[in-house]
Amino acid sequence: MSKGKMGFWSVFAVGVGGIVGGIFPVLGLSVQLTHGGAPLAFAIAGVIVLITTYAYAKLSLAYPCQGGTVAFLNQAFGKGLVSGSLNLLLWLSYVVMLSLYFSAFGSYGASLFPKSAQFFWQHLLISAVIVAITGLNLRTADLIGKTQSWIVGFKLLILLLFIALGIWGIDVKRLEPVSWSELPQLVSGGMIIFLSYEGFELIANTAEDVVNPEKTLPRAYYWAVVFVILLYVLVAIVTVGILPVEQIVAARDYALAAAARPFMGQFGVVLVTIAALLSTTSAINATLYGSTRFCSIIAQSRSKPQVVKKVVKKQHLGLFMTSGLTLVIANLFDVTRISTMGSAGFLLIFTAVNLANAKLYQQTQSCRWVSFLGAFFCVAALVVLWNQTARTDAQTLWVMVFMVGLAFSLDVVYCLFTSSKLRL
Repeated sequence: MSKGKMGFWSVFAVGVGGIVGGIFPVLGLSVQLTHGGAPLAFAIAGVIVLITTYAYAKLSLAYPCQGGTVAFLNQAFGKGLVSGSLNLLLWLSYVVMLSLYFSAFGSYGASLFPKSAQFFWQHLLISAVIVAITGLNLRTADLIGKTQSWIVGFKLLILLLFIALGIWGIDVKRLEPVSWSELPQLVSGGMIIFLSYEGFELIANTAEDVVNPEKTLPRAYYWAVVFVILLYVLVAIVTVGILPVEQIVAARDYALAAAARPFMGQFGVVLVTIAALLSTTSAINATLYGSTRFCSIIAQSRSKPQVVKKVVKKQHLGLFMTSGLTLVIANLFDVTRISTMGSAGFLLIFTAVNLANAKLYQQTQSCRWVSFLGAFFCVAALVVLWNQTARTDAQTLWVMVFMVGLAFSLDVVYCLFTSSKLRL
C-alpha cells in the first residue's frame, strides 16, 4: 500500500491477522493445563499484552519506522550488547513461534488421516511446508501476502461461526470454578499460552504509512488486542462447554476441529481444519518474511555501511538459518515445550519494551507508571512460568537458558566478526 494510505481498518487487520493464528496450536494445551479455567487463562495473558500495548503505541508514534521492536530497544538502550542480545533473542523467539505454527499445520493436516498414520503425516507435512514456504520466500513473499486480507477474513468468519453455533449447546457446569485448575496452575497455564497473543506488534511496522497516526495507531493497537482477547475467551468457552476435558486433551493438537464436530458435523471439522491450515500458512509466511529481514535491520543498527551491504546481499542466509532451525525445533519438540520457550522469550522482550518506554517517557509523552506496571507483570509472569516449568519439565528450563545465552553469544561473535565495538 502506498505511503500514507493505511486507515484504521487496514492497521486493525494487520494486528488481528498477526495474532489470531495463535489460537489453533495452543487451545488444546490451554485446556490440558487449566481445564474449565481455560477462558480465564486466555484473559490473564491478554491483560498483560494489553498493558504492554500502551508502550508499543507510544513508541510507535515517537519512532515510526519498519524496525519496530528493534528500533525501540536501540533508542532506549543504545547500540550495544544489551539491545543486540535482546534483538537476537527476538529473532530466536520468532523461530520458536514459527515452529509452533508449523507444528499446528502438521497436526491439523494429519487429523484428516487415519490415527495410525497421523504421526507420519504430521512430520511429513511440517517438513514439506517449511521447504515450500522457504522456496516461496526465495522467489517472492507476495503470493500469500496478496491474499492475506481474504485469509484473515475467512478465519475470523469461521471462528465467529464456531462461537455463534456452539454457544447455544454449551454445558455451563463444565465452566464452573469447581472444574478449574488451582490458581497457580491457571496463571502458569496462561503464561505458557502467552505466545498465542504475539503478533500485535506488527502494527509498529506500519507506523510510517498510517493516515493520522496520532489517532489511528493507538486505536488500532487497543481495539485489535481487545477484540482478540474477547475472541479467544469465547472460543475457549465454547470448546470447554461443548467437549469434556478428556476429549479435548485427547485431540489436543487439533482441539478446535474436534470441538466443532458435535454441533457442526464432519463438514465443520473440515471447515475448521481448512481455516487452521490457511491461518497458519499466512502467519508462517508473514513471520518468516519478517524474521529473515532481521539480518539487514540488525546490521543497519549495529555495523558500518560496508558491512551492512554485505549482510543485505546475503539476506538469503538469514532465511536458510531461520528455516533450518525451525525445521529442527518443530520436529523434535512437543507443543508444550515450544510454547513455553516462545512465551518466555517474548515475556523478556516485552519487559524490555516496557522499560524502554519508561526510560523514554519524555520523548514518548507517556505515563511511566503504566510501563513500569507492564514490566512488573511481565517479570511476575515469567517467574510463574519458570516455577511451573521447574516442577513439570525441568529440561525445558535449560533450553530457555540456552536461548538467552545463544542470543548473547551470537551478538558477541557478530561484533568481533564485523570489528564493531563491544559495549553494553
